[in-house]
Amino acid sequence: MASQSIEIKNLYKIFGPHGERYVDMVANGMTKTELNEKHSHVLGLQDINIHMPAGQIQVVMGLSGSGKSTLIRHINRLIDPTAGEVLYDGVDVCKMKKGALRQFRRHKTAMVFQKFALLPHRTVMENTVFGLEIQGVPAGECERRATRWLDRVGLTGFEDNYPNQLSGGMQQRVGLARALTNDADILLMDEAFSALDPLIRMDMQTVLLDIQKELQKTIVFITHDLDEALRLGDRIAILRDGAVVQQGTGQEIVLNPADEYISSFVKEVNRGRVVKVKTIMTPVASDAGSELISVNENVLLEKAAKTMTDSNQQNALVVDASGNTVGQLDIHDVIAAMVTPVEHEGAEEEASAEAA
Repeated sequence: MASQSIEIKNLYKIFGPHGERYVDMVANGMTKTELNEKHSHVLGLQDINIHMPAGQIQVVMGLSGSGKSTLIRHINRLIDPTAGEVLYDGVDVCKMKKGALRQFRRHKTAMVFQKFALLPHRTVMENTVFGLEIQGVPAGECERRATRWLDRVGLTGFEDNYPNQLSGGMQQRVGLARALTNDADILLMDEAFSALDPLIRMDMQTVLLDIQKELQKTIVFITHDLDEALRLGDRIAILRDGAVVQQGTGQEIVLNPADEYISSFVKEVNRGRVVKVKTIMTPVASDAGSELISVNENVLLEKAAKTMTDSNQQNALVVDASGNTVGQLDIHDVIAAMVTPVEHEGAEEEASAEAA
């Protein structure tokens, strides 16, 4: 069965004994600070509305205390909402009875934690099959599935080792293999790579992206790191004080930050690894020669620049997925766009509207 999208609608979480009393007050403008000072309740999430596409990686990012970990725990209802809905395949997870919720957690979701959450008294293999054992899957089938995913994450030969015999990166590979072995539709990853050293972290990101090309799971990935968000996320939602400040593709957020808070996140971003060729291409010149190399419209600027310089070409044709020419590229424009803000689509109209 193919993964389904996740729809989060009007979701509020107010921590305290009477959170439901204050939803309307928060909706009408009461701040997180006021709620705490006047009513001794803590605002966790405020009117969250996010469409998480099926088969894609949805990143939720923000600084500590922004509500991102609270949000991901609503998807498998480790936390009950104060108000709102979390819909999967048209069913509101927040209204599931205990039996249905148990089945949903066991068969539809798998979670990868920042602190690995491995059982120290179980071997790598025993940790990996743990979820399947709970489901009642026969031992031989458990081991067959686990062996496949341990091999995919590079742990063949370590099946009989215990967690304390593994490095942090290897322990996280066990956590990922365990989640994949469950074959759940939804993969929830809460700061899954944050405890790893930078090089190991990059390696784990590559492993995840390679596996996702094959599986096309619906993945919700929590991070506080923008570079990680931009590398992994098909879509990104940025939280601040429990509310969504901006959401969209990485390119949309980098090119058109919603406010100064987002601008402070994206100002140091390497645009060459985010902006696509089609964003800066120009109309095809009538004298554009067929001898020009071509690049796909969805290629990132950094890759396009390398392709052009390796070919010693100042210009290139831009083609769509069908090979049709849709534009032209100049190496000088590419280099400029990698280091300076790009005029995003609709910028002139917005400027005119502001002037009016």
